[in-house]
Amino acid sequence: ESRWPYLFGAIIVPSLIQVVILPFLPESPRYLLLEKHNTSKAEKAFQRFLGKDDVSHEIEEVLAESRVQRNTKLVSILQLLRTRTVRWQIITVVVTMGCYQLCGLNAV
Repeated sequence: ESRWPYLFGAIIVPSLIQVVILPFLPESPRYLLLEKHNTSKAEKAFQRFLGKDDVSHEIEEVLAESRVQRNTKLVSILQLLRTRTVRWQIITVVVTMGCYQLCGLNAV
């Protein structure tokens, strides 16, 4: 019982390892391309991850996916519940998650 503080202190080792390694990890190509709008760094990141020189297809694919996402219409929860095709799936998921919360499975 007297050594339980060491248990809490053990988390320091993985945290320090993460802090030391983090500067050497590359940025995500999608983040560089879509958020930072830095095509050259995104291209270098794709080349590093995929191990090939021509990554223009992957960059075009990411940009096309971004365009599709921008054109997607968002719906509210009420609109979702009014749609007959997804109503029962939503009700099933809500009831299942409610049962998980009420049965005490999380407490175990």
